[in-house]
Amino acid sequence: MEVLKKYVIARQLLKSGTSIGANIREAQNAESKADFIHKMKISAKEADETEYWLFLCHNSKNYPNCGQLQDDCKELILILSKIISTSKK
Repeated sequence: MEVLKKYVIARQLLKSGTSIGANIREAQNAESKADFIHKMKISAKEADETEYWLFLCHNSKNYPNCGQLQDDCKELILILSKIISTSKK
């Protein structure tokens, strides 16, 4: 059962983590400023979800220390938030 839980979390982490970059890449080819902001917001949501999965990993005995990944994810969320707020001006 523990192996199954570990697989589920790892899969969700992979999906949300890779989606961040994919949506940022889409934003770079946005058709308008509003489209750019929308895609960056999706990236921010995916980063937030990734932070959640990393939180679960951090609080699980089955995963190695992921503190640095959590810190990196928080920093990425701050960067995305700044890009979004600056783009709205």
